Amino acid sequence: MKLPNLLAASAIALSAGAMSAQADKADDTLRLAFTKELETVDIYFNSAREGILLARAIWDGLLYRDPVTGEYKGNLATEWKWIDDVTLELKLREGVTFHNGEPFNADDVVYTVNYVANPDNGIVVQRNVSWMDRAEKVDDYTVRIILDAPFPPAEEFLAGPVVMYPNEYYAEVGPAGMALNPIGTGPYKVSSVDPGLHYELEAFDGYHGDPRNAASIGKIDIRTIPDFNTQIAEFFNGQLDFLWNVPADQAEKLDAMGKYQVENAEAIRIGFISMDASGRADADGPMTNPLVRKAVAHAIDRQAIVDALVKGSSEVVHSACAKIQFACEQDVAQYEYNPEKAKALLAEAGYPDGFEIDFHAYRNRPYAEAMMGFLDEVGIKTNLVYLKYSALRDARSKGEVPFTFQTWGSYSLADASAIVGEHFTGGMLDDAKDAEVTAWVNEADSTTDKDKRIGLYSKALKKIADEAYWLPLWSYNVNYVMSQEVSYAPTNDEIVRFFDFSWK
Repeated sequence: MKLPNLLAASAIALSAGAMSAQADKADDTLRLAFTKELETVDIYFNSAREGILLARAIWDGLLYRDPVTGEYKGNLATEWKWIDDVTLELKLREGVTFHNGEPFNADDVVYTVNYVANPDNGIVVQRNVSWMDRAEKVDDYTVRIILDAPFPPAEEFLAGPVVMYPNEYYAEVGPAGMALNPIGTGPYKVSSVDPGLHYELEAFDGYHGDPRNAASIGKIDIRTIPDFNTQIAEFFNGQLDFLWNVPADQAEKLDAMGKYQVENAEAIRIGFISMDASGRADADGPMTNPLVRKAVAHAIDRQAIVDALVKGSSEVVHSACAKIQFACEQDVAQYEYNPEKAKALLAEAGYPDGFEIDFHAYRNRPYAEAMMGFLDEVGIKTNLVYLKYSALRDARSKGEVPFTFQTWGSYSLADASAIVGEHFTGGMLDDAKDAEVTAWVNEADSTTDKDKRIGLYSKALKKIADEAYWLPLWSYNVNYVMSQEVSYAPTNDEIVRFFDFSWK
């Protein structure tokens, strides 16, 4: 089949006359754009990549993982040790203050952990926090985090999505107040929020600066610009200094101009198709039949889409996790592109003439349309339902989505639990509801024996592939484009660290 022409109406041609404009560092403001509208700045109540980027600038975690070495370092904690398999004791950094002047101490850690670990408070990504039972204060600068059960990747989570909030402020304003006036201890403080549209950050002069850098650039200005062609036009006009998640074809054209810095970096994120194997959306739907799910897997030429559209360092993946994640088993069933086999499987499943089904997606529309073309060739007629991420996530949580193209960045956590544990343990995003897989994953995430974890994840991932609950698609890469005045070295975890930017 012929793949669609990605962004054929390129903004490059429309904006050629503005090429000479460069970023202006005179006002010490780095300007960039988000494509996706962020529903809230409060990191515990969103799961969007944009929210993660803001969180890493505004708040600190207890620990920090060096993106280059992978080493865990103290952040708001300076020392930590396991008292037993379910008790982690941490010594806290003294002299740290929040952006509003509130001093940081053990009370903030106890309040934050106990708030987010309480399921009644509705934290969006429960897997990020549900491994903690509670926190206890030992003294003003010593705390203990008590786990429900042993959780091997605890340090990874404490260095990632678990950030500390000011207890007095958050108790007063709650999630709604934090969304409008976020307060953290991070290298940037928020000076202005226009929800979903515009965010202004400024360097926090009181930042403790260890192990993360203090902010080098004085201000960060972020606007939501959904149309990427518009982003490129503004980049040419000098109204933006930095672009991220640039489509491959646009990145190639920008690189060929020789006027801009273009970088490509790997990402932990993978794409996948999830199918309604458990019948939540339709108890008698075609996706409840494993033959149909395998037909879908054989129908799509993933390599062709990678070569033509995704490009960069991306590659086809077969297992339901990212290769760099701990315990991501690679020796699983693989489904080669074979449309004739797909048709035969559909006929065997009772669909010799194919069927029609809604196909949900929220990003990378050209990729979705390419997959729809391949499916159409074997008789699966798809109706694209293209939603904002928050709307699609809510529909999935309610069991209303029979067939969907998704991506998952695992909060940039290098452990298989961050993806498999979220999608295959019976939660709101689990379309398989396989009790055996759930038991294996839960057991894997409650033992500190690394070899046992690897074995349990191996069994879970093999069964996920054997039953074709998912069709893993490809790993993602990220294209970054910068003006010549910007200095920044991207990392391979899909996190844009604003505090690592500087001017040349």
